[in-house]
Amino acid sequence: MELRHLRYFIAVAEEGSLTVAAEKRLHTAQPSLSRQIRDLEYEVGVPLLSRSVHGVALTAAGKAFLDHARLALTQADVAIEAARRAGRPEKSRFALGFLTGQEIDWLPEAMRVLRNELPTIDVSVTSDFSPVLAEGLMRGNLDLAFMRRETGADDITYRTVVKEALLVVLPSDHRLAKFDSIDLAKLEGTPFINVSDTAPALRKVIDRYLDASGRSIAAAHEADNLAMAVSMVASTRGFALIPGYIKNFLPWSVVSRPLKGKAPTIDLVVGYHKANTSPILAKFISRLDDLIERATKHMPR
Repeated sequence: MELRHLRYFIAVAEEGSLTVAAEKRLHTAQPSLSRQIRDLEYEVGVPLLSRSVHGVALTAAGKAFLDHARLALTQADVAIEAARRAGRPEKSRFALGFLTGQEIDWLPEAMRVLRNELPTIDVSVTSDFSPVLAEGLMRGNLDLAFMRRETGADDITYRTVVKEALLVVLPSDHRLAKFDSIDLAKLEGTPFINVSDTAPALRKVIDRYLDASGRSIAAAHEADNLAMAVSMVASTRGFALIPGYIKNFLPWSVVSRPLKGKAPTIDLVVGYHKANTSPILAKFISRLDDLIERATKHMPR
């Protein structure tokens, strides 16, 4: 008895017809399939199928045999896959995380750094809020993340990638959209959309800037993510203060303008766990300066 006998028998049992099983499932001639089934029945010692002009049906012995035949094939497939895995060198894993939206600017250059290692490593990419990325680094689920500096994550090492100036985002037909830069004072009385605690580092920078400005600007709404902030700017006729990479996502209905005077900035950093000894991580960090130089050349100003 061979595995092909079991496959042939299962196909016939499931199709209920030697002809259909031969033509549609097994792509063989019906006489050849009939001979294989007879050989199997001879090996087992009892009839497994009853044949009639209406097709074939399982005998009591055939019904008992079917489940075991399926199990045997499953076990054979498992054995084959186990052997293949054992015969392949295990690939290293490298997990990258990105503050949502930043992957547009940084992922292509990150993959360029890893290009030579790609045949021997599995790279995964995650996009999420910065606090979630910090947790992933702490738990060992991520090797490196493009993120913000997060408090309470003392085991993470940070390196600054770029300082992002905050821009004013407002409706494209707003009275101030015609100016090349916008004075914060002129935004008093306009609904302000602040970020929520899902972005604590950015929220802290914005709040400090507004407090230091001495202007009477209080949040009318809070947004959990960039898409929500942009949508609320358009729908409430308000404005938001968002890092420069927002330019990658603006629809026609809103525009961005720099702030007049000294604008607040927020650091985009790469973070990685101090205890991570991955040689891939070490190589990535050694190429970080080159990565930054290449990526920033193509960013919108």
